[in-house]
Amino acid sequence: MLKYLAKVFSNPPKQQNTENQGPPPTPLEKDLRTNITQIRNRLRECSDIIYYEFIDPAQNKGLLSYINGFVDSDLLNRDIVTPLLTKTNPDKKNLLYTSLISSISTLEEAVNGILEGNVLLIMNEETTAFLLSIRKQVQRSIEEPDSESVVRGSKEGFVESVKTNIILLRKRIKSPNLKIQTLKIGRITQTEVAVVYIDGIVDPDVLKEVRRRLNKINTDSILETGYIEQYIQDRKYSPYPTIGITEKPDVVAGKILEGRVAIFCDGTPHVLTVPLLYIENLQTSEDYYVRTLNASFLRLLRLLGLIISTLLPGLYVALSTYHQEMIPTVLLISIAGAREGVPLPALAEALLMGIMFELLKESGTRLPRAIGSAISIVGALVIGEAAVDAGLVSAPLVIVTATTAVASFIIPPFTETMTIFRLLFTFLGGIMGLIGITCGIFLVMVYTVSLRSFGVPYTAPLSPGSVNNLKDTFLRFPLSSMKNRPPILAGKNTKRRGGK
Repeated sequence: MLKYLAKVFSNPPKQQNTENQGPPPTPLEKDLRTNITQIRNRLRECSDIIYYEFIDPAQNKGLLSYINGFVDSDLLNRDIVTPLLTKTNPDKKNLLYTSLISSISTLEEAVNGILEGNVLLIMNEETTAFLLSIRKQVQRSIEEPDSESVVRGSKEGFVESVKTNIILLRKRIKSPNLKIQTLKIGRITQTEVAVVYIDGIVDPDVLKEVRRRLNKINTDSILETGYIEQYIQDRKYSPYPTIGITEKPDVVAGKILEGRVAIFCDGTPHVLTVPLLYIENLQTSEDYYVRTLNASFLRLLRLLGLIISTLLPGLYVALSTYHQEMIPTVLLISIAGAREGVPLPALAEALLMGIMFELLKESGTRLPRAIGSAISIVGALVIGEAAVDAGLVSAPLVIVTATTAVASFIIPPFTETMTIFRLLFTFLGGIMGLIGITCGIFLVMVYTVSLRSFGVPYTAPLSPGSVNNLKDTFLRFPLSSMKNRPPILAGKNTKRRGGK
């Protein structure tokens, strides 16, 4: 019976990371005692591993091994133990109920199967064993992500199980062309990673590059998609994110429908999407669920927030230090009066307030949620008012810093990048005035245009671009007019309407 099952369930093995291949695998022996000894040696000092040896009615010796607490005990007793111990020739259907996932023939597969939460079934005089999937489902409920809350649209968010996350994606894309390829990364952690794309839409060159970079990862541990992001990103020290990240299934569905590739990682709700374009930082999934004018206005508002957050402190420092003649007289008198008695130059004053704001923001993020927001608000009010009263900073700069903070929150995924450029432009404005800011803008634009994300120009479809590809950039045209997918992302099938 076991030989028959071996033929039925001899599934092809999962794709392995070729860079992490170790010594050749050790085949299972016919002697059960030898196999048990080898498994125990590999899993020594693991007190949570259960080794249940049994003898069936036909006097065949066998072993069931699994992690205590990882397996559904009721299913184990009902569908595995009872048929094996009560029937001379157990009906194959009794084992089919347990979702027999694969037959194995090596010691490494047996050990990895146990560590993944499966039940190992191995019989004496057999060189083939079986991995039975009867895991106890232990995961948090599906909730709306705190970092991507929306007014309109799906409230579902990914969880820490890659299998559950793929199910959430399958609910939205019920197509046989949705392809999922899994591999293991990490010599010790053996983390399951899934590459997800839509066959016929994805660019084959991008998909090939994703596979190449993933297979090139050679490390002992992968605990979060942040590890993968840092290993496969195009430029290690770039302030720009060139890989998208999200916790929402509808966002991933929309991106892979345009030709992108999604990378899932077990143990985290964050999913990576590649390639990432610069314009995506100004877009949200909710833009496609509301009317055209509303979506376009919100995108322009985010663009304004990006400009204010990045340039406002630098412009204030430059104008108040080098270009007072460009400030209206009444406003200049007001600023000069507010700065009277302030011991610090405008540059030091702006940098001090900027760093203080970042400290408050970080403390509010790391503290427990119940007190984090209160600390941020109270800290900002108390410190800001005390600094003005003490004459350390001027009131206009406090207003500039507060306006900058509000503007930066309108684009959460881009906050870190805006912080780096804000400090850069503040420094340039303080030492060179408007000339320094202008040169800085030029250099940043040149650098941005030079970036690529998995072979795709980062600034597309703005540069290189065409009029037909600008319908979903700073303005969002009606969905009925966006008949094509972005050609720079999709493969040959760029038709949304009337396509194959």
